[in-house]
Amino acid sequence: MRADAVRNRRLLLDAAAAEFAEHGTEVSIARIAARAGIGKGTVFRHFATKEQLMAAIFGDQLDRLSDAGEALMGSADPGGALLEFMAGAIELQCADRSFCQAVTANTRQDPQVRAASDRLVAVADALTAHARRAGAVRDDATGHDVVLLINGVSQATAPLGDAVPGIWRRYLGLVFDGLRPEAAHPLPVPSPRSLAPESAPMPGSASVPAPDSDPVPPD
Repeated sequence: MRADAVRNRRLLLDAAAAEFAEHGTEVSIARIAARAGIGKGTVFRHFATKEQLMAAIFGDQLDRLSDAGEALMGSADPGGALLEFMAGAIELQCADRSFCQAVTANTRQDPQVRAASDRLVAVADALTAHARRAGAVRDDATGHDVVLLINGVSQATAPLGDAVPGIWRRYLGLVFDGLRPEAAHPLPVPSPRSLAPESAPMPGSASVPAPDSDPVPPD
């Protein structure tokens, strides 16, 4: 790709990310192009559809969360590292109106998004395993649980975000207390093996123990 094309793509992604974060995914391609200082035709030369543009931005967001999680891997406080990872992810989602809107069935099928999602779960799994080993979280907590809890807090508190800034911190505190081992009880359903809907466990399935070995952190 030519240098000018690379530059235009970066301008486009940055402008689209900012517009989506501020106004949601309904914002027009014309508005995005104007903010980037490029023509609409240039947008469609890089992304054939708006959905492809959304997928690229969502994949970038997931990679940013993974990068932040990997930076916490060597922490001397594994429980604190996991809590910091969850807080950073929730804060990003609450600050970006498009984050939850971008998670559509079509977006999830995008190869970049699937790869970024798999990487994020691997990072969350490694952080959770370290916290389990340190006795900071319950023995059956998994990275999939953590990612789903992050999304749950973000979506539950989103309607109150403007009126009560930082309200998500209260509910993250409640959720994280539920991950602590002190009052843990057996769970009725196991953790999902994947974030893909077809892989979720069926209600009534027996609970399974957490893996014995820690997952290998991503390179």
